[in-house]
Amino acid sequence: MGGTRSLTDGCLGPPGLVESLTPLHPPRAADGLGCAAGAGPGAPGPAVPGSPFIPPGLLMALDVPQERGLGHLDQRYLDGLDVCRFPLLPFLQPLPLDWMYLLYTIMFLGALGIMLGCCYRLSCIAFLCPYWYLLLLDKTSWNNHSYLYGLLGFQLALLGADRYGSVDGLFRPQKRNAHVPLWNYALLRAQVFIVYFIAGLKKLDADWVGGFSMGTLARHWLFAPFRSGEGKGRGRGTQIPPPSPDCHYGARGARGGLRPRQHLAAAFTILYVLEQLFLPYSHFITQGYNNWTNGLYGYSWDMMVHSRFHQHVKITYRDGLTGEVGYLKPGAFTQSRRWRDHADMLKQYSACLSQLLPRYNVTEPQIYFDVWVSINERFQQRLVDPRVDLVRAPWSPWTPTPWLLPLLVDLSPWRQQLQEMEAQLDGHTDTVFIADFPGLYLENFVSEDLGNTSLRVLRGKVLVELVEQQQNHCLQEGEGMQVRLGEYHKVHTVSPEPSCYMYLYVNTTALQLERNLTQLRELRERVRNGTEQSPLPPELRPILGEPPPAGVPLDPVVSLSE
Repeated sequence: MGGTRSLTDGCLGPPGLVESLTPLHPPRAADGLGCAAGAGPGAPGPAVPGSPFIPPGLLMALDVPQERGLGHLDQRYLDGLDVCRFPLLPFLQPLPLDWMYLLYTIMFLGALGIMLGCCYRLSCIAFLCPYWYLLLLDKTSWNNHSYLYGLLGFQLALLGADRYGSVDGLFRPQKRNAHVPLWNYALLRAQVFIVYFIAGLKKLDADWVGGFSMGTLARHWLFAPFRSGEGKGRGRGTQIPPPSPDCHYGARGARGGLRPRQHLAAAFTILYVLEQLFLPYSHFITQGYNNWTNGLYGYSWDMMVHSRFHQHVKITYRDGLTGEVGYLKPGAFTQSRRWRDHADMLKQYSACLSQLLPRYNVTEPQIYFDVWVSINERFQQRLVDPRVDLVRAPWSPWTPTPWLLPLLVDLSPWRQQLQEMEAQLDGHTDTVFIADFPGLYLENFVSEDLGNTSLRVLRGKVLVELVEQQQNHCLQEGEGMQVRLGEYHKVHTVSPEPSCYMYLYVNTTALQLERNLTQLRELRERVRNGTEQSPLPPELRPILGEPPPAGVPLDPVVSLSE
């Protein structure tokens, strides 16, 4: 086909798989630059008849009561509730509960309107405005598909997606099955391409390639039925779509005749695509949101590249006047756990706690966080400096966070050795691998349920302080010691480089439970096959499926053995 095509040089018919359409000549169109589809006897129609607004509209409608939280709205936004929130923009605050219900209702009706193509433009706005308000109101709810819903809602508000199979088309014949400008398709295709293409680029990360990101994901039963396939069916269209005023029907190869709105549409499409290509790599600008990973989770398309395991989180407060020290339960006054991994949210959390704690007779509170986390099967290590008062600590979205501790990437090669060590353990012994910075210490309490607990140094030098005995033990690489149960101890890193050590322990309570269950099942088998000579006590009769005697409580272990 001769000439040069732009995003506005031509239109496409009913939204479907556009690759199945052939250039046809619509009425009063001289060039036929792909403007009509599903027209003419024998002309191929859309491979999948339908409307592009139905799948996203349905998913958006399902998302409102699920991830947007309509089902537990009263728990999240109850009036007068003392809760710390994490908005992207500090001035954003939730509305009163009754207004939040109204907002969610408008958003849900907007999603339904998008799905049905009913009052389409109004429905897009009704969904889009509340959705982005709620998304910006709570950073802890961000994820990739929520961000994608917001982008698709924005695009659908601009596109002519209600031209085919819509309720609006039933009442407005001029819109029914009308042409759709080519830039509409270009925008949607580009968005889907960017999501998967950049997600693929992000998975060139060494942790993903090495298999440390999602260790058990590939073996999950959920992915067993998935196989690649390709549809072969094609539909047939017989109705000639009418021309649309949004399209350009110039001569083949013509460059003139474009209206300003068509120039604007082409420019917008190009700028939007460039912005979406740039945003996942814009973290050098918003450096305050960078942690061990770049940026806030959601808009970088790095899904499943990082997995985290939190071993220990401690929140300490100190009264600024009396010096009294206390501790808060991790997650107090919050409804999410996402704050543990992001310096900006820790800063917001500490600022919120500094406003709430004076109500509990804590004057000018100072807040300290000690967050231990392992990312992609590395050592457990601290995320932030536990000596820094985050209420008064500096933070800016444009500069690196000074109190954020670096990820010990030079210890990444240890992961293979750690896996080999774990593989050599029996089924009743567990281990925790820890790395710490010079000058810091880990305060730990070993429960009496964890028998035979020992500490072994893998690298560096540590000083183990037994608090109650007031004794110190210095351990170097390869050395270890037994840890007393039911007592506190501190492990100080005294080497100039970070130390690495491991705890080995046996959960004696779980081990004894497993032994008791085994004995009860063996007893049941002996009773059933007649080899048990002694009578069965009444409290053990339920192992045979009989009800417990009157007045005798059912032992939980006996119920597990049934």
